[in-house]
Order: sequence, then structure tokens, then C-alpha cells
Amino acid sequence: MPSTANDAHAGSTGTRLAWLMLIALSTGFTLSQAFRTVAAIMGPPLAQELGLSKQQLGLWAATFHFSFGLMQLIFGVSIDLWGVRRTILAAFPMAVLGAVVSALAPSFGVLLLGQAMIGTGCSPAFLVCTVFIARHFSADRFTATSGVVMSVSGLGVLLTATPLAALIEATSWRWSYGALALLGVAAWMAIFLRVRDAASEPAPEAATQERQSVWQAMGGLLQLFRLPHTAGLVAYALVAYAGFITLRGLWLGPILIERHGLSLVQSGNVALLMTLGSMVSPAVFGRLDPGGERRVRWLIGFSLTAGLLLLAMAFARSLWLDVALPIVYGALSGYGLLQYGYVYGAYPAAARGRALSLFTMAMFLGVSLMQWVSGVAATAAKSFGFEPFAGALATMALMLAAGGVGFWLLPRAETGTPP
Repeated sequence: MPSTANDAHAGSTGTRLAWLMLIALSTGFTLSQAFRTVAAIMGPPLAQELGLSKQQLGLWAATFHFSFGLMQLIFGVSIDLWGVRRTILAAFPMAVLGAVVSALAPSFGVLLLGQAMIGTGCSPAFLVCTVFIARHFSADRFTATSGVVMSVSGLGVLLTATPLAALIEATSWRWSYGALALLGVAAWMAIFLRVRDAASEPAPEAATQERQSVWQAMGGLLQLFRLPHTAGLVAYALVAYAGFITLRGLWLGPILIERHGLSLVQSGNVALLMTLGSMVSPAVFGRLDPGGERRVRWLIGFSLTAGLLLLAMAFARSLWLDVALPIVYGALSGYGLLQYGYVYGAYPAAARGRALSLFTMAMFLGVSLMQWVSGVAATAAKSFGFEPFAGALATMALMLAAGGVGFWLLPRAETGTPP
């Protein structure tokens, strides 16, 4: 009995320490979420000071996600070789330095450099959390624990709503980058102090396996395209998350400010409501997931619904619609979570890790693509005498529709059982 009690106490202590370390790791992901959504509020004053076009604004926002997605493979290999703690401690200072470079940027080129540095530094932020959960929590708690991390990280998105707007109005967008840099230093210190070396080493079974190089990992991802349903999955993954984050993280603030004359803080309040809905939505869709073929129909249906919401915003030009529809979009945005269930059932156990890596890369590179393309569309629309935001929103809607239709028309996995 004493031995059993001691074992239980040790297990409880170990779980508590694991949670403390995971919370510390989550601070990095929280800052990553803040950095990816600053453009919606910071964009208008930044564009005014530096004289940026809508196309340049889209490229600025896209640069974060391009570098973020591109570096996923490299940091995945780094975690395998050097562990969670060393990887995030080595990478995250790049994000802090990028924020400082952005705060001091005298030109658009330097601003892009800062964004690329921030995206690179933030790239492993969520990856280290998922690997840590897989190594320190039981398999039946993986989804629930990951959900907690996602909820905590939503605080970073909330930070870039009303609080960021108020800070910019009181100071400037440059000081806001400085504040994010300071928060990044605090996150790095929390990880340094709370996450122990022994807890972040690769799992014993992983240590005995042959470690892959970046090129071998890339080859493993490309092999997934031998399965016919991979192309449809990638087509959908490129646009599903991109639609939400491009609206919330890039165009929402400019639309409300330039189209309707709202103040920066008022726009931040709308972003705040949209974000609150997006924080609750994944948990709701996680519980409602119908599985099987119905899940596929839900994925296609919600993608088309999101496109219709964007089309309504593009052409109605109504203040109440431009306030209400983003909030509705935020409440529906959790439908993207259903993709994880599809990936899990679409690939055998030996390929699921690679499939999830490919899925993650597609998501963030898709955000970069949509933000850049919508910026090009906004500039082109203006040159043809149309409202820039109508061009951007309509282009986003078409991309969402293309992803949904592609997922429907291209071969799909047999639902319910891996191939």
C-alpha cells in the first residue's frame, strides 16, 4: 500500500510538472498567434506611414506565413535531433529580433525582412507543444490537451484586437511591435526557466530509429502524393484556415476603417468578438464531428458557406453586415478541425505523422498564398475602378470555393478506415 501511494504521488507530481512545462511552451505559441494576426489592426496606420499599397500590405502579412510554413520541415528534424527545449530556445529569439527590426523599419523592404524573421522564429512554436504532448501525456488525452493549448493560444489573437488598437492609438504601430518583442522575451524566459532538458529529450524509442535529414523528410512527404486522395486534401487545406486568418488577420481592420470610417479601437472591438467566436468554435465542432462521409459533406459545405459570407461582404458594403458576418465566420471557423479526423482516417498509422506535417505546411503556405493573392486582387481592382476590398474578398471567396470543389471532385479516401 505505501508503495502504491508513493507511485500515485509520483505520477501526480509528474503530471503537474508536465502541465507547468506545457503552459510555459504555450506562451511561445500564444505570441505566434499574436504575430500572425497583427496586420488587421496594425495594417492601416502602418500603410499610411510607409505609403503601402494594398498589394504590399498583403505581401507583408503573407511573408510571416510563408516563412512559418517553409520552416516546418527543418524544425521537425531539429526536434528529432536536439529535442523540444533546444529547438524553441534557439528559434524564438529570431522572432523577438524580427519584431525589433520591424519596429525600427525605415522602409518596406526592411519590414518584410522583419516579418520573415518573425515567421521563422515562430515556426516551431506549435510543433514543440504537440510533440511535448505526445511524449508526456497518454494517447487518449492528446486531443483534449491539444485543445487546451489552442484555447490558451487564443489569448494571443485577443491581444491583437482591442488591446493592440488601444496601444497603437496611444502610441504608434512601432511601439506595438516593441511591446510584442518584450512579451517574446518573457515567453523565452518562461520556457528557459520552466522546461527542463531531461523532459524535452526525444523519446527512447525515437532515439533508436534512424534520424532523417531534411531532404529525406521532404521525400517522405512527396511519397504521399502517390496516394490519389492526397491532392484533394492539400487543395482543401490550402484554403480552409487561410480564409479565416486572411479576413481576421489582414483585411478586417482596413475594411471597417476605410469603408465605414470606424476608429481603430472600434475595429478592434469587432475583431475581439470574431476572435471569441473562433476560440469556442473548435471545441464545438470537435464534439459535433459526425465522422465518415458526413464529415466530408460538412467540410465541403462549410467551405462554400465561408465563401458566401465573404461574397456578401464584398458586394453588400453594409456596415452591419461587415460587423456581423465576420463574427459569424469566427463562430463557424472551427469546421477546419474536422480535417484532422479526415487525415487520421485517410492514412495508415505509419504515414500519419508525414500526412499531418504535409497538412500543416499546406495550411500555412495557403495562408501566405491567399494573403498575397488577395492583396494583388485589391490593387488590381482599384486600377480597374472597383473597390479594392471587393476585389480582395471576392478573390478569397473564389479560392475557398475552388478548394471545396477540388476536394469534392478529386479522389477521396474511403472514410472510416485507413487505406
